Amino acid sequence: MTRAVIEIENLSLLLEGQTILHDISLTVPQGARLAIVGPNGAGKTTLLKCLVRLLHGRGTIKLLARKIGDYSQKELARTLAYVPQLDGQSLPFTVKEFVLMGRYPHLSPFSFLGPEDHRIADQALVLTGTHAFINRPLDTLSAGERQKVLIAASLVQGASILLLDEPMAFLDPQHQVEIQRLLERLNREHGITLLTVTHDLNAAIAYSTQIIALKQGTLAFTGTPEAFADNRVLEAIYRQRFLFTRHPRTGHPIALAEV
Repeated sequence: MTRAVIEIENLSLLLEGQTILHDISLTVPQGARLAIVGPNGAGKTTLLKCLVRLLHGRGTIKLLARKIGDYSQKELARTLAYVPQLDGQSLPFTVKEFVLMGRYPHLSPFSFLGPEDHRIADQALVLTGTHAFINRPLDTLSAGERQKVLIAASLVQGASILLLDEPMAFLDPQHQVEIQRLLERLNREHGITLLTVTHDLNAAIAYSTQIIALKQGTLAFTGTPEAFADNRVLEAIYRQRFLFTRHPRTGHPIALAEV
């Protein structure tokens, strides 16, 4: 039986008097590709932030059977890595400098980056296809290139769980495909568990092993992509009817919003 890497029980979060998450319970097995979907403002990003302790709610969250409150910040970063949304923020670093920052959780006090840290960073840059612009400033990269660098920085943390907040947003089709293939490879060849927030329902259906949908801070659906690709399910979540067809090559369901 595949072990659970994340266990959430009765997670609720109240911010400024507003309920953002309400009584969320969820188990994520090792090696899963979990898609987190739902309307704007449903609590998707908030859920990820609770997992990395940027926000603190009521309830229990366990990583590898340990409560997240029992982890030091460095231990948590070695277990779980967070790739936030692209926000256009200026970052005055080269690609290599930025990726090396991901080695911080492995440094002891007063120690410095060594040859092994550089080797691991170079390996992540090669894996993500970003080694060619290793010395370029981050601010000169395209959105797709920058997203790959963010993923490279998360990989050098050595974490076995990767949280991604809309990794395909603002990317052209070519970079969307490249990022998706990279994530599939990390999952398949390196055993990394993926939790991905996305608004792309068809990507969620095609590439995930498990889907959860949030609506107004509650868990509105949890199940397989096949069960999710149902008009009754989607209409209940989005208050919108959908039409369905099949991908001509893979046979995956494709959901089209009815207009």
